[in-house]
Amino acid sequence: DINHCSSCAHPLPAPGLCGRCITEPPHYDRVIAACRYAFPLDGLIQAYKYNGRLVAGAALASLLAGRIRSRPDLIVPIPLTAQRLRERGFNQALELARILGLQMSVPVDARICVKTRDTAPQTRLPWKERRKNIRGAFVVEGSMAGCHVAVVDDVLTTGATLSELARNLKRAGAATVTGYVIARTVGR
Repeated sequence: DINHCSSCAHPLPAPGLCGRCITEPPHYDRVIAACRYAFPLDGLIQAYKYNGRLVAGAALASLLAGRIRSRPDLIVPIPLTAQRLRERGFNQALELARILGLQMSVPVDARICVKTRDTAPQTRLPWKERRKNIRGAFVVEGSMAGCHVAVVDDVLTTGATLSELARNLKRAGAATVTGYVIARTVGR
């Protein structure tokens, strides 16, 4: 295993926190990533997400499950708006969350977190614009009082989406928010 930031899972030369997590602490507590976003996994993730190769989801979720050491109280996927769901045909994060929930015997709730407005795809935006783009885009409908919530997504780049959803989960009472991602991009 390589060293990585204990918060955002970005690779580091030594264990600890990266400069970004020190200067701009995210709202989530930590990220567990199965691997780096690089060849050959990047192609498998893209085929899964954009070409509907749902069969890849089981393999991807198993990679991630092997890294998880403690059970959360609840698993939630990063939600999509109705428009994005229609375009894609499925929510890749929800499919991964369902598999993880079954493997870990943890409930999955795809309805408690709602994306309230369409945002520009984060992948098309410069890093500095991503936080602004996603700000205020999520609502948590219900109490998370004292819960350890795991939020599932396929790829983490800047962490802006995860941090914004974590902010709202903590406002709803979540004690801990952990990001579960298949792959972590290696930035700049």
